[in-house]
Amino acid sequence: MFKKAALATALGAASLALTGQALADDYVVDTEGQHAFVQFKINHLGYSYILGNFEEFEGNFHYDPENLEASSVEMEVQVNSLNTNHAERDRHFLSDDFLSADQYPTATFVSTGFEPNGDGEGVLTGDLTLKGETREIEMPVTLVGEGEDPWGSYRAGFEGSTTLTLADFGIDMSDFPEMMHELELYVTFEGVRQ
Repeated sequence: MFKKAALATALGAASLALTGQALADDYVVDTEGQHAFVQFKINHLGYSYILGNFEEFEGNFHYDPENLEASSVEMEVQVNSLNTNHAERDRHFLSDDFLSADQYPTATFVSTGFEPNGDGEGVLTGDLTLKGETREIEMPVTLVGEGEDPWGSYRAGFEGSTTLTLADFGIDMSDFPEMMHELELYVTFEGVRQ
């Protein structure tokens, strides 16, 4: 995630060292290998759905299966990387009518807590900032798997989804049918242990 993410990673590593947590439990999200996705789904006028994703983002997370409550995630998304496979629609979504991407080029998520509920599942709580508005959200997440990869690294992967009310982030959908006022956010990420 760009300079801010590098700084966040450095600060996170320093704070973990100070609190005595093992750095071996820190992961960097593998975006280069296309093993992570930030996707969304929104109803289209009650007839179908618009599916899209953000192609540029970075993140890191802390995961220790022996201390799940200490799990944390930080991600930063480049809003201009939005892609719904329709260039004209993408330009409209990025305009001041919706995301105001020129004024708010990044969206961020910083977790504030994690509550495990067994069987590799739990609820991640954190602050999502989009279009200059920060709201606390909850996202149920599931451990997809973890282990050694063929190249000698250790990986862990998760998926999660939540529903966002667009008005909470200053996105005015009042001219559209009610079913378009919410958006489903789906995130899957695989990280390489550092």
